Amino acid sequence: MVHDLYILMITAGIVALLFKLLKQPVVLGYIVAGVLVGPHLFGEKLVEMENVETWGNIGVLFVLFCIGLEFRLKNLFESGKVALIGVATIVIGMLLLGFGVGKSAELNTMNSLFLAAMLCMSSTTIVMKAVDEAGLSKARFVKGATSILIFEDIVAVVLMVLLSSVAVKNSFEGSVLLEKVGVLAVTLVVWFVVGILIIPTLFRWVRPYLNDEILIVLSLGLCLGMVLTAEEAGFSSALGAFVMGMILAETKEAHRIEHLMAPLKNVFAAIFFVSVGMMINPASLVTYWPSILYVALVIIFGMILFGTLGCWWGGETLKDAMQTGFAFVQIGEFSFIIAALGSKLGVTDPVIYPIIVAASVLTTFLTPYIMKASVPCYNFIYNHASPHLKAKIDAREKQVEEAEKAAAAATQNEGSSSADKVRHAVRKTVVTKRVVDLFFRNMSENDQPAEQPEK
Repeated sequence: MVHDLYILMITAGIVALLFKLLKQPVVLGYIVAGVLVGPHLFGEKLVEMENVETWGNIGVLFVLFCIGLEFRLKNLFESGKVALIGVATIVIGMLLLGFGVGKSAELNTMNSLFLAAMLCMSSTTIVMKAVDEAGLSKARFVKGATSILIFEDIVAVVLMVLLSSVAVKNSFEGSVLLEKVGVLAVTLVVWFVVGILIIPTLFRWVRPYLNDEILIVLSLGLCLGMVLTAEEAGFSSALGAFVMGMILAETKEAHRIEHLMAPLKNVFAAIFFVSVGMMINPASLVTYWPSILYVALVIIFGMILFGTLGCWWGGETLKDAMQTGFAFVQIGEFSFIIAALGSKLGVTDPVIYPIIVAASVLTTFLTPYIMKASVPCYNFIYNHASPHLKAKIDAREKQVEEAEKAAAAATQNEGSSSADKVRHAVRKTVVTKRVVDLFFRNMSENDQPAEQPEK
């Protein structure tokens, strides 16, 4: 296993460095490294695939745990309408479009369902990196786009659970699916509420003794404990890791945990993407290049269309909506995870995996260039719009600017947070007073500056 890890890491490091020098996403370098050490290119078995899969599965848990750590209820509530309508439009639109693509390719229902799920999730990592490298991290559209991406991550985890259930039963029954959704929703609420009530309080009690070493060990222990709990409850291990990340995100130590987890996440995420590349047969890419190009075009135009419409319907300006839609033109880590899930369960056609990965690589490569085209495309549409449409665009721009000014003024004059108002509303109920106070105290404590513990 040490030999396998050495081959993976040294190859991934060298190839990633080359891609960095070429100013390309490092994730693509990891996938290419996987192709190089995989069994298909040179016909030699350089590493044991079973060992790589084990490390890759651990990598998935760490990646989802860290995504959960970035989840902030407060931020999502602030985005509200844009995030909900945007993610609903994108996910539903791309699911229907992806399912139609599968059926047009004469795939069965199960393959079409998995293909649709793979196509409806943009890559949070790639979008944020592309936005940062383009110098747009302070742009107005980024806040709404980030909230949509976080909601997409939540939907992706839920889809994984539902697809697993459908695949195991090998049938698609509406009643069974609704029952599973209900059970999942109740389970998530119970886990989250109980976790918020207990874990932040526990962290406060032991905070004087939490140096970096103990904090990371304790956090990983809680993560793996929730993973086992999710598996025992009949859900995926990925769900448990994600939920524990969400819970720890509401503690004062959230930013410290994120910082401490970053090296581990980077290492195991690299191994996961290398394992993805190892499953690609370059010969199949040559054989199926028309399908790869077709899927890539579906992703690009579908994401631009549904992303723009969703953000516009959610209340954003047309320019911000288009910038968001043009930034979402790729699929990434969750698409790979869902594709690997389908392969592991044996319910998807083997040819889907390399097509999805190749389409992801192509769209990831094109993302920075497509993002740059968003503003020129907006200017073209605005300049050639009818007087009625132009007036509507201008009115929305004015509406958003006024809303921003009103929000800024309210923030300056507001004496209490939304959490304080909700807490005050329920304080009259004697039975729930202490529980509710504790819940909101734990939810809002991560907004307070954390003290440095003694080492």
